Amino acid sequence: MSFIKFLTSKTFFLNLLLAVVAIFVLSYLTLRWLDSTTNHGEFETVPDLTGTSISVAKAELEKNKLVMQIQDSANYNPDYPKFSVIEQNPKPGFKVKENRKIYITLNPSGYRKVLVPELTNRTFRQAKPTLEALGFVVGTIRYVDNIARDMVLEVSHNGEDLKSGDMLPKTSKIDLVLGNGNRPN
Repeated sequence: MSFIKFLTSKTFFLNLLLAVVAIFVLSYLTLRWLDSTTNHGEFETVPDLTGTSISVAKAELEKNKLVMQIQDSANYNPDYPKFSVIEQNPKPGFKVKENRKIYITLNPSGYRKVLVPELTNRTFRQAKPTLEALGFVVGTIRYVDNIARDMVLEVSHNGEDLKSGDMLPKTSKIDLVLGNGNRPN
């Protein structure tokens, strides 16, 4: 039998019709299965967790059938309570599927500790920007008799002398003792 005669035969058209019907039936069944397993068209709204504690955030997310995923803590923000949510992804109000992970960033318990740099035998003009760049605050400045005017002679925090390499929380006040340019007696 020739190939062209086979393409025009009743058997070929019957098999072609069965193949087309099978494709449509399989496509229809696959789409119905996907609709039922992916909850097509059903969404949960992401709640606003900003400023809430971990336990409240977890309860709120479970109520909305969402999953909490804690990311690393951020820099301390004094506007929020300790260990509260300061950021979340996706943002509040977004529509997501149930069991979606909501990534939250927590406010740490305080400022991170920073290494105190070597400040003695530097001028105040050099020491002040160094301290401010590291996040420290220049506290009280006291002058003593020393020939080196505005030279940092001592560094302290809350009355305790500091050495290079000590660790203090960011935003700590550091007190300085400077030379006034007069010869000591």
